[in-house]
Amino acid sequence: MARLTLPAGPHRRYNPLRRAWLLVSPHRTQRPWQGEVARTETASAVHYDPQCYLCPGNTRAGGQVNPEYQDIFIFDNDYAALLPNASEPAASGTAPGGLLRAEPEQGICRVLCFHPDHDLTLARMAHPDIVKVVDAWASQSEELGAREEIHYVQIFENRGAMMGASNPHPHCQIWATSHVPDEPQAESISQSEYLSAHQTCMLCDYLRTEVSLEDRVVCENEEFAALVPFWAVWPFETMILSRKHAGSLTDMKANQRAGLADILKRVTTRYDNLFQTSFPYTMGLHPSPSDGQPHPEWHFHAHFYPPLLRSATVRKYMVGFELLGMPQRDITPEVAAERLRSLSEVHYRVST
Repeated sequence: MARLTLPAGPHRRYNPLRRAWLLVSPHRTQRPWQGEVARTETASAVHYDPQCYLCPGNTRAGGQVNPEYQDIFIFDNDYAALLPNASEPAASGTAPGGLLRAEPEQGICRVLCFHPDHDLTLARMAHPDIVKVVDAWASQSEELGAREEIHYVQIFENRGAMMGASNPHPHCQIWATSHVPDEPQAESISQSEYLSAHQTCMLCDYLRTEVSLEDRVVCENEEFAALVPFWAVWPFETMILSRKHAGSLTDMKANQRAGLADILKRVTTRYDNLFQTSFPYTMGLHPSPSDGQPHPEWHFHAHFYPPLLRSATVRKYMVGFELLGMPQRDITPEVAAERLRSLSEVHYRVST
C-alpha cells in the first residue's frame, strides 16, 4: 500500500468514526519527552487495605459487606448514576423551537473488581486473571444487553487519581443505558454510512491499512492489534481492534477473548514503562448496541485515553483553542506509536 505523505508543518487529520477534525502541529516540538523526566516514587505494595471499600471482607460506603472473593467480584453500584425502572414523565411545558428538553433515563450501574489484591493493575496481573476479567465483561454484556429496556452496555475503567478514580483498587464500571450514548451513537452512524457506501466494514478496512503501513501499530497478536489512531487526540492514545469482524465480546470465542487479555496486558505494561509510573487513563470498550436491531456495520474496539505527555507528572490539558475550536496535538501519532512500540513488555517493577 502506498504510504501517505504527511505535511511536516501544521495540518488537519480527519476522524471518520466521529466525523471530526484534529489539528496537528508537529513543528512545535520534535522531541516531546525532551528535558527532565520526573519519576514518581513507587509506593510500598499494599495488598489489602482495611479502609478500601472494594477489598474482600470490607464494608462498602453503602453499608454492604464484600464477600471474601478470590478473583472477580461484581455488585450493583451503591451510588449509581442510573436507576432501573425510571417512571417519571418527560419534562412538562414547552420552549420555543424545542430548545429545552429533558426526559428520564433508566439503566443499571455495576462495579467489577478485577482481583482481590489491592495493589494490582491490569499491567501487573497475570494473563489468566485478565482472561477472567474479559470473560466477565462478556457475560455482563450478554446478561444486561438481553434486557428489553437496555440498548447499550458501556464498560470502562478510570485508572488513577488524575483521571478521577476514587479508589485505586483494580476495578471497572459497567453502565447499561436505555439509550445509546452519544459517542457510540456517532460511531454507529459513521460505520453504517461507510458500509452503505463501500459495502465493507470501516474498521476492518482501517485495521488492514494500519497493519500494512506499520507506522502506528504498537503491538499485535493473532486476534487483536493495538495502534495509535491516525486521528489520535491524546498524546499516547491507543485503539485496540479485533482482527476478525465481530460486534461484541459476546460474538467472540474463548481464544479471541484470551487474545484481548494479552493485548490489554501488553499495552498497559508499555504505558507504565513509558514514564515508570502507574499510568493513568480512561479505557472503554465499544461494542455494538444492544437495541434489538442488527448492526452488521459495527466492529468491536476499545479506546485508551491517557493524559500524560512528558513525564509521570506532566499532562496534556484540553483548554483554550481545544475547548473553543478543535482538538490539537504536537507529538504526532507516528512518533507516539514508535515511542510505545520500542518499550519493553516486562513491567519496570519486575526484578530482572
